[in-house]
Amino acid sequence: MEGRMKVLKLFKTLHRTRQNVFQNDLRALDAARQKINEEFRKNKNESAPEKISELLKIGQDVEYLLRTTVIQGVHTDSDRIVLQPREEVLLDNMPYCDLPNK
Repeated sequence: MEGRMKVLKLFKTLHRTRQNVFQNDLRALDAARQKINEEFRKNKNESAPEKISELLKIGQDVEYLLRTTVIQGVHTDSDRIVLQPREEVLLDNMPYCDLPNK
């Protein structure tokens, strides 16, 4: 039963991350929803604990990558795209500094 709860929690987390990352982009929201549902449906009859653990790890890695690396771009003109980075994406970006901090 505990494994089932982990799977359901990951499913919900992936959908929440999808909604946050692809906010206001209906086409990307729908494509991500379909892909998440397809992958979970494809593996719904898996019963081997090792395989379930491996799939959970893959799902957690995908959620982390979506949350920390995807930056949304919005077309403003025919030749311009404005990037809209979220806080999670900007946290790891530290400017390079030759001099050590005192």
